[in-house]
Amino acid sequence: MKKVLLIIASVIVAIILGLVAFFNITFPKVSNAPDIKVDMSEANIKRGEYLANHVAVCIDCHSTRDWSKLSAPLMEGTLGKGGEKFTEEMGLPGNYYAPNITPYKLKDWTDGEIFRAITAGVSKDGRALFPIMPYPNYAQMSKEDIYSIIAYIRTLEPVENEVPVSQSSFPMNIIIKTIPKDAELQSIPAKSDRIAYGKYVFTAGGCSDCHSPAEKGKPIPGKELAGGKEFIIPSGIIRTANITPDEATGIGAWSKEEFIMRFKEYDPTVSSAISVEKGHFNTIMPWTMYAGMTEEDLGAIFDYLMTAKAISNKVLVFTPKVANKK
Repeated sequence: MKKVLLIIASVIVAIILGLVAFFNITFPKVSNAPDIKVDMSEANIKRGEYLANHVAVCIDCHSTRDWSKLSAPLMEGTLGKGGEKFTEEMGLPGNYYAPNITPYKLKDWTDGEIFRAITAGVSKDGRALFPIMPYPNYAQMSKEDIYSIIAYIRTLEPVENEVPVSQSSFPMNIIIKTIPKDAELQSIPAKSDRIAYGKYVFTAGGCSDCHSPAEKGKPIPGKELAGGKEFIIPSGIIRTANITPDEATGIGAWSKEEFIMRFKEYDPTVSSAISVEKGHFNTIMPWTMYAGMTEEDLGAIFDYLMTAKAISNKVLVFTPKVANKK
């Protein structure tokens, strides 16, 4: 009887190991990195700089932010060096680190491998990337815009900075392999089509990811763009704003000019960053980066947002961290 049970157990273990091996070989299920070479023209680099710093704000997470200033602007000399942490203490299913994307680390990557990481969520070594980098959004951008971002990050100053490898906790360490998929790239809509173009810029900016509350990583149905998503920052808990057209709790009573100026007042060329005392209100919103977006693009986002469903949801924006009592 013991021999029979041992055989059964061995078969079960073999099946499980076989399934694990099959899963690991099959996923992530994306195409090989494309064989491409981006055009390093001045126009492409300039477009990529605009997108990476002011729309898709790739440089935000891949640099070091100064939390002593309002909206934690980037610290000089840290562009692309990586190291920003997104941990389990923040409510994430693992510990994730924004990698170094300067030429110091990407010099051995092909343009195709960078393209696949940005748009499909698979690293050079075949690892699935956690979508805290919103590659599902970037997968809906135009091929030309992604190429421009690649051209720009190739021009960053190389910074020697070693970053830990991200690790997912169970069961995300299994689930994460199923998330990446091939990009469904789109063309840039005509700027005259304000709604379609606004949606394009809005998607590239990842606005919905932060402004739609979620449970277990999934947006809550009926709460799209209604705000309230929580982020733990050094001074406490910050919650995102309701950006639906609801007049009482959202931005429905705003004019387009007010919406644009809400961003432009943080433009570092107009006003310097405001210092924040330890433990006081701050925000994860990278205002100083989005402030560099053109008024035309910000206005298009506003036009698109005005077509969203108005949802009443009053948000308590900030809860300060309570100091430990001795």
